[in-house]
Amino acid sequence: MSTIKLTVNGKAVSADVEDRTLLVHLLRENLNLTGTHVGCDTSQCGACVVHIDGQAVKSCTVLVGQANGANVTTIEGISKGDELHPMQSAFRDNHGLQCGYCTPGLMLSTLQLLAKNPTPSEKDIRKAIAGNTCRCTGYQSVFKAIQLAAQNSKGA
Repeated sequence: MSTIKLTVNGKAVSADVEDRTLLVHLLRENLNLTGTHVGCDTSQCGACVVHIDGQAVKSCTVLVGQANGANVTTIEGISKGDELHPMQSAFRDNHGLQCGYCTPGLMLSTLQLLAKNPTPSEKDIRKAIAGNTCRCTGYQSVFKAIQLAAQNSKGA
């Protein structure tokens, strides 16, 4: 057992966990942040993407000890209270989700892209979400949502 300390969605967190605990399990089981999903257990689907110190990572591949002292942002941490983040609004407005299972990972992967490139091309978007699998949408609505979010995020 180890005591880890990190900041999750702007709040200091301390937990005693087994050394083999994955970050995704700490988030879901200990902190009840269930927006981060476990989709495949093989790091293929991207449903578990979170930001660690501003970098999009698959939380099913990170041991909690590796995140000790880090700032972690989950899908629950991107909105401001009841006000949706522009990315969330764009996905809603463009039907960029169906079952919603992959959506948090897609959004967090895309937010990293927009932080580096506020006007991405479709090729840039495809590359940014290449590690995220959606089995429902066919991606066309996802691309439209990301493009709208990029337009709406300018200056935000």
